[in-house]
Amino acid sequence: MKRVYQALTIAASVGIIAVTIGAARARRRRSFAGKTVVITGGSRGLGLELARRWVAEGARVAICARTESDVEAAVAELQQQGFDAFGTACDVTDRVQVQRFIAAVGNRWGAIDVLVNNAGVIQTGPVECMTLADYREAIETHFWGPLHTIDSVLPWMRAQGEGRIVNIASIGGKVSVPHLVPYSASKFALVGLSEGLRSELAREHIWVTTICPGLMRTGSPRNAFFKGQHRAEYAWFSIGDSLPGSSMSSRRAARQIIEACRHRKAEVVLSLPAKAASKFHGLFPGTTQWLLSWVNRLLPSADGAGTRAYKGSDSFSSWSPSWLTSLTERAALRNREL
Repeated sequence: MKRVYQALTIAASVGIIAVTIGAARARRRRSFAGKTVVITGGSRGLGLELARRWVAEGARVAICARTESDVEAAVAELQQQGFDAFGTACDVTDRVQVQRFIAAVGNRWGAIDVLVNNAGVIQTGPVECMTLADYREAIETHFWGPLHTIDSVLPWMRAQGEGRIVNIASIGGKVSVPHLVPYSASKFALVGLSEGLRSELAREHIWVTTICPGLMRTGSPRNAFFKGQHRAEYAWFSIGDSLPGSSMSSRRAARQIIEACRHRKAEVVLSLPAKAASKFHGLFPGTTQWLLSWVNRLLPSADGAGTRAYKGSDSFSSWSPSWLTSLTERAALRNREL
């Protein structure tokens, strides 16, 4: 009996050692050290959080955004910490600019291992205040922008024999939210693109991950656009974006996104409220839309305000900024959204 016990002990020990070695090898294979990561909309907000975390893992990070000064400031921050970072101004809705940016990254480092489509625009307000131009801008940013970057990086990834693409969609791409119709419509398009590409590119070892966050404390409301009663619209949006129960921190979101990319997950919905909303809508779509119609009654009316858009930073009121939005204000300072 003693010999049997000893044999079992030895076998268990060997098994534990084998599992430990296997796990260590798996972690090494999934390391981003020395990899090239491209992040659109990487000069502030969630994109900047992702850049910080990826360079901390030893990755070479290239970022782009529409404003050159924003890109320069973000790259300078990353380089001051001793990290290998590069960036340039690029409007992802312009295919030629995207091609130049991707070519510059590829020629600089000789490879593109990860693409993160994060660039975005938010227009908030009643549907009667939205114009065709609003829908066009949302579609060009959230659908055509990612399609331009994906089309440009695929030759690099195919030449390498592998790659990873992360598309930052939204819970609004699964459940259409009142007062965010152009945004939701364009994010639905991105989810469809992302899921279809996942199915087709997997055989080439190019793994596409769809990320659907709920509200995140990135500090972005200041740079979103608001229509109708813009101060009231900014108030409800920024307060919801700040409360711990309804939103998650951008740091936590960045960690989960990178882990999803590391483990080649197909889809991740971020935050408990977003997960609950997605599952409820999947089971009861009619009920979800009925409930949202009542939510819409509580939101500010158009009140004859017209179609003019105001930036969040031009929509302050006694409600916001206030102690109710303190977490978002703190995030805005950290993530260069001011």
